[in-house]
Order: sequence, then C-alpha cells, then structure tokens
Amino acid sequence: MKLSLFIASAFVSAVTGISPEFQNVLQNTHKSNEYGYPTDFTRGIMPIPVHSHNDYWRDIPFYTGLSKGCMSTEADVWLYNGTLFVGHDESSLTDTRTLESLYINPILDVLRRQNPESRFVSEPTKHGVFDAVRDQTLYFFIDVKTSGPETFDAVISALKPLREKGYLTYLKDNRTVNYGPVTVIGTGNTPLNKVASTPDRDYFFDAPLDALDDPQYEKITSQISPIASASFKDAVGVITSDTDPILNDEQTKALRSQITVAKERGIGARYWETPYYPIRTRNLVWRRLLREGVTLLNADDLEAVGELF
Repeated sequence: MKLSLFIASAFVSAVTGISPEFQNVLQNTHKSNEYGYPTDFTRGIMPIPVHSHNDYWRDIPFYTGLSKGCMSTEADVWLYNGTLFVGHDESSLTDTRTLESLYINPILDVLRRQNPESRFVSEPTKHGVFDAVRDQTLYFFIDVKTSGPETFDAVISALKPLREKGYLTYLKDNRTVNYGPVTVIGTGNTPLNKVASTPDRDYFFDAPLDALDDPQYEKITSQISPIASASFKDAVGVITSDTDPILNDEQTKALRSQITVAKERGIGARYWETPYYPIRTRNLVWRRLLREGVTLLNADDLEAVGELF
C-alpha cells in the first residue's frame, strides 16, 4: 500500500464516528492549502509507552506503530552480501524488505516533515516524529540475528543518513547522553563490548533486565543501556491465575526487584514474552506492568494495548 493511501485510510478512520453535520462541513470546505501546516503528518497522535513488538510483521512496518502512538519500534536484521534484510527468520526475507526501505527511509521522511525548512524557521530544528510531543524520542530496537560484530558494524553504517541529519541520540565523552529524535538500541547478537568501549557513539545496548546484578553487567548504566529487557516468562514466571492480583508474592518480588535495580541506574524496563492469551490474563499483566513502572509495554496487538490509554 502506498503512503498516500495509508494516510487517506487513516483520515477516514479518524472522522468515522463524528457527527454527520461535521462530516458535511469537512466535505464542503474549499480544501485550500491554508487548512494544512508543514508538520501535520502526525497531528493528533499522542505517544504512548508501547513497544511495537515484531513491528516488521505488520502490513505497513513503522507507520502502523507510529499511527497508534507507539514510542518504540523493532526490526530484526540479517546481513547478506553487505545488505541488512528485515524479517523474523530466513524464510521471511525478501530482496525488497531491507532496513533501509522499511525503517531508515520512512523515519527520515517523517522527520523531514517534522523539521521543515522555511523562512519562518530561524535555525534547524530536531523535532521528533510526534507533532504533539516533539521532544519524545523514538526508541528503535535493532535485533541483530546474524554474526554480531559484522552485522552491527553494518547497522552503524546504515544509520549514516540519520546521523548526518543529527537525528540520533548520542553519548559524548562517555559522560553525557544527548537525546535526539531517534534512540537506537542494539539487541539480539549486538556485542556489548562494541557499545561499552566506545566513548562517543549514537547507538546503545539492550541489557538483560533480570541480570543487571551479575558481575558482567553490574557497571551498566543508562549511558550504555537506556532500556533493559527480559523475557517475562523467564524473569518473572508463568502466569497461572486469571484474577487480580495476577502475580503471586514471589513473582511480585522478582518484578519489583528488577525494575528497582534498573531505575537506580537510570535504566528503563521492558518485558517481552508476556502472556498473549487468555485476553483477560494478558490485559491484567499489561495493567500490572504499567502500575509497577515499566518504561515500555511490549505489545503485538496495538489496537488492544491502545485501549489502556
């Protein structure tokens, strides 16, 4: 589906349910350019603390999550002959679905719209993808599936267009994190030493949330890992209840301990592999995680998770 068709369908969805009288007004305005403004591509979309899990599975990767207000997105990447292809596994890869085509170029396009050049702009801006909250960064998780060092080097190179525009969050002198419109976080086979040993960089590491106290991770702070993640099933446990409280005492203790350790170091928390069925159980877990203070709620069903907000 072309972007223009996506925008049109989104507009139709937006006006559905409003009064017939107002729809009539919309249909009969003279539709001149004076009704639009340069940064209106994401107008009316409020960011929500949701990670669009397996985002590349969606009919329209990146744009669908953006339309729902997700402030985090994800791409699984595979390096073949110098090109980063996007897909859940090798069987789902195609020649046209690349990191550049599905993510880098679309993100650049949205940021170009959000940062127009005109006689009214006195100096270049660095607004994020959401018109309503322009300082909200977009967390961009890149899950490295093939050989870590080689693939992540290719990821760093692929970020060049965003880097040249100054759109990436970066660390300066191993001391200060300067947030930008996009915060890139390497996960999967991303090599920790590649990230931690670089004092000036515009990429970060997805640390294991449930292992931050382990010797090899005990010195990790938000300068290395702004968000840390873990499998909910492995880190907290299997849910056996469908009533609130959804977690037992042992699970509650584990959850709070992990989130507390992360927060003490300025790190946000995200859990993947949360229950997806039964729906009641899924929703109770989502609400509990929000109450306990996770930074990003991992979700596959964006329509359902949006109803929490």
